[in-house]
Amino acid sequence: MKNIIITGTSRGIGYEMALQFANEGHQVLALSRRIPEALKQHKNISCLSIDIAAATNLEEVSNFIDTTWNKVDVLLHNAGALLLKPFEEITATDFEYIYKVNVFGVAALNRIVLPYMESGSHVVTISSMGGIQGSMKFAGLSAYSSSKGAVITLSELLAEEYKEKGIAFNVLALGAVNTEMLQEAFPGYDAPLSAKDMADYICNFSLTGNKFYNGKVLQVSSSTP
Repeated sequence: MKNIIITGTSRGIGYEMALQFANEGHQVLALSRRIPEALKQHKNISCLSIDIAAATNLEEVSNFIDTTWNKVDVLLHNAGALLLKPFEEITATDFEYIYKVNVFGVAALNRIVLPYMESGSHVVTISSMGGIQGSMKFAGLSAYSSSKGAVITLSELLAEEYKEKGIAFNVLALGAVNTEMLQEAFPGYDAPLSAKDMADYICNFSLTGNKFYNGKVLQVSSSTP
């Protein structure tokens, strides 16, 4: 059984992944600002109310690992912030917040968790098709999609830097999944995949994908709005 950290577990894909891993017997540390009751009550899930955008909060993660686990097998960066706004209306503060969650928070949590990871560990970052060069782009998502592109490059670089230690880094660039975040960006769009459908795929990839991939970006998209 694995020790697995997941960010963004208050709803959607992150919530479903936390439950699936825990129901399979893995130990899960669920990180989100809001903690759902179902996660609090599960015997295999520990929860920390963490704001990924606030780096000081992340010290709680290292304290938990030190006192409870000692090692981490899978780190799953699922938390994400979305901004749908015309570029000319986006303030510097808006842009900074999106990057704090989607890029800087990922980097900060990596720095904290990597010392506890051994050969065979896997860091999986959830990105978006909007961050893929040459993919279809949508007006109003300049901050969000550009941040998702940045985190792709970060993961590719870390895969190179940590390959001698046997720690794999991969990115899953998701297409349309029927989540609350998708409805915020594309109101009324009926995506073909549910949050649970995608959670099933990501859970399996997190446990096995590092055997086949490192430093790769996989496009997981059956539909793009």
